[in-house]
Amino acid sequence: MGVYKKIRDIWKKPKENLGDLWKERLMKWRKGPSTVRVDRPTRLDRARSLGYKAKQGVFVVRQRLKRGGHVRERIKAGRRPKAYGRTKPLSQSYQTIAEQRVSKKYPNCEVLNSYWVAQDGIFYWYEVIVVDKAHPSVKADKNLKWISGKAHKGRVFRGLTSSAKKARGLRQKGKGAEKIRPSRTASGC
Repeated sequence: MGVYKKIRDIWKKPKENLGDLWKERLMKWRKGPSTVRVDRPTRLDRARSLGYKAKQGVFVVRQRLKRGGHVRERIKAGRRPKAYGRTKPLSQSYQTIAEQRVSKKYPNCEVLNSYWVAQDGIFYWYEVIVVDKAHPSVKADKNLKWISGKAHKGRVFRGLTSSAKKARGLRQKGKGAEKIRPSRTASGC
């Protein structure tokens, strides 16, 4: 059994397999800041499968998000119905929101991908793989240099990351997926 497969098996049930380490981590992460740049990925197998490389210009940021609040509260004071505000659920996933917050924190970099790390009753934690698009080692890398192009600027805010594409329904195929492209709003859904 390879190393990455062993790590993957541990992360299938982290509470059971990691035991006290899991509890200590969560206690430490709760007290720390919401956005933290980490030295190395917590889940190496997942990070590697999503494009992480241990090289200059590529780094990982752990983002904490508070759970709940996907529906805004209705305004209590009197207003005409049009001005009550949005009461529909937010269409973005927590993962997409985490990517956007990291992208705002590191404006000269682009988000490559992200993955779930932990959750408890109050918070979610995601690790986001970030690439410095202007770094020489990134521009020289044949697998990463595509992210330096102009077409990929601000990709996380345009719904071009993997989690955002999933939320937009772009992974569907076959019957029922005709009106998903270019977007649900463009096709009047």
